[in-house]
Amino acid sequence: MKIEKYNLKSESGLTRFEFISEGPKGQIRKLIEFQATNDLGLFNLAFGDKDIGTGAIDDLVVSDNGDTEKVLATVVSALYAFCEKYPDAYIYASGSTKSRTRLYRIGITKHYNQMKEDFYLYGQLGDTFSEFESGKEYIGFLAQRKF
Repeated sequence: MKIEKYNLKSESGLTRFEFISEGPKGQIRKLIEFQATNDLGLFNLAFGDKDIGTGAIDDLVVSDNGDTEKVLATVVSALYAFCEKYPDAYIYASGSTKSRTRLYRIGITKHYNQMKEDFYLYGQLGDTFSEFESGKEYIGFLAQRKF
């Protein structure tokens, strides 16, 4: 995607990324983690502000730093990097709240034509996944990189 994004830092395994959001509320440290699940090859994409005290992800805080598009583009760039190292992985993402899941759906819809060139994209309705379609209110998303 040709959207401005933040510089990412990562450990060698490319499962944990960090960057700094810059805006009216100052510099806010963000974390992205690709967490292995009990299902082989399936990873959960966790994202949020970095809790400075614990180093954990806080996915409930609302930063509102005026850079949503740039932040989401940065998360997508981490997704590309992760998939380069783990090409067979499936990545699941869902917001910690309904409004965040809606924000992710809006972002996917906005950039769908570019994303579908590089990823197989699915939306979750209930317990089932189907090919992503604009306008549906999914509760989660599943992606796999095309190679």
